[in-house]
Amino acid sequence: MSHQAEYKRKLVSAEKAASVVHSGDYLRYGPINGRPLALDRALAARAAQLDDVSVLGCCTLPPAPAICEHPGVFAYNDMHFSKLTRQIKERNDNTHYVPMMYHYAPYVARNLGGRRFDAAMLRVCPMDKHGWFNLGPSNTDIRARLGQTDLVIVEECEKLPVCLGGSEEAIHISEVDLIVHGPADDGPMIAAQAPLKREDEIIAELVLRHISDGSVIQLGIGAIPDAVGRFIAKSDLKDLGGHTEMFVPAFVDMIESGRMTGAKKAFDRFRVPFSFAIGDQRTYDFLDRNAAVASYPVDYTNDPRRLARIDKLVSICNVLEVDLLSQVSAESSGPRQISGNGGLWDFVTGALWSEGGQSFLCLHSTYQDKQGRRRSRIVPQFAPSTVTTIPRQMVDYIVTEYGAARMHGLSVWERAEAVIGLAHPDFRDELVKQAAHLGVWRQSNKRAA
Repeated sequence: MSHQAEYKRKLVSAEKAASVVHSGDYLRYGPINGRPLALDRALAARAAQLDDVSVLGCCTLPPAPAICEHPGVFAYNDMHFSKLTRQIKERNDNTHYVPMMYHYAPYVARNLGGRRFDAAMLRVCPMDKHGWFNLGPSNTDIRARLGQTDLVIVEECEKLPVCLGGSEEAIHISEVDLIVHGPADDGPMIAAQAPLKREDEIIAELVLRHISDGSVIQLGIGAIPDAVGRFIAKSDLKDLGGHTEMFVPAFVDMIESGRMTGAKKAFDRFRVPFSFAIGDQRTYDFLDRNAAVASYPVDYTNDPRRLARIDKLVSICNVLEVDLLSQVSAESSGPRQISGNGGLWDFVTGALWSEGGQSFLCLHSTYQDKQGRRRSRIVPQFAPSTVTTIPRQMVDYIVTEYGAARMHGLSVWERAEAVIGLAHPDFRDELVKQAAHLGVWRQSNKRAA
């Protein structure tokens, strides 16, 4: 049977495809920009006919999943909370976080068993002449999950960029059970580069001082890593490389400016491996059929053992809070899930093992709470149930707008002193008092008031 004949045989309406779901089923939605829209709406329309359906997603982007309007029917599980997931959680308590070291997700799917998926619903690029559906800017762990899935349903999206491999960047029609056309106006989420705050610029300047020619850059999500990339693009650095989990607009800046050539890399020379992308239209246009980038599964981009083979790996990520012991939280405030571990642990570890590697954990020194009060992100101790994402033994640089402090080799009291030096001046005296109370302050160094 020709690919076109097989395509026509498997093409159905979204409503028809959603009809295969039964009460008690466990479903996999495509991650990030791979979450289907038409299938999601058709499934939500069947809420009155279903019960106890669980769905696994990852880093949920707008619009909100329609199934989340029916928490009595659908449980929604997310491997990395986004701003939208937090909002969904506030009105739908049947929304849950799935802790995971991201590089390990494909291994878990392939080797550790667990519950199989009754169906996977994925948003993909239209089928090419060879029968392949490209996964677009959302590779991650999809291929590994398909091996644990009974039924594969794809939803075609005309506006997704075709992202070249790499590996495992496409699904063949022979592996697909049903095909659905997505909405004509559907496309990847457009996330424009936000204007930088002065704190972002200062932190970017501090990080930039530590980056040298030939370094290989990873940027995490958020304004600060994006700012570092923009500053690199305007610098005089030479022959930088890129290797990242998430491809963001700043990578386009670095590549097009000529700063990031990949010429000095030991492997994947002249291209930037990535596993998923979120950005503006310029970013998606850049990714489309561009050999300068390569889509890989997350166990390739994030495995610390592979990252350790990259000399001068520089990891730059946002975090939420740092305590006086130099422990780092990047995912929760008390038991409230804010974000997720994502690839942070992977790249901190990889940079730690890399020859000449460096890890920069970045944050503004303060934030405003819901009442408009200024709060310190440098805290004596984390609130109860706050998750420690990076233990102190693994922390390299911590950076705020007040400086960059390297933790390696410092004693407990030296770490407390360094961390307090990164806090906003208005909070330092109280932090000194608390450090003395906790027994991590040397009185001969500075008297606790």
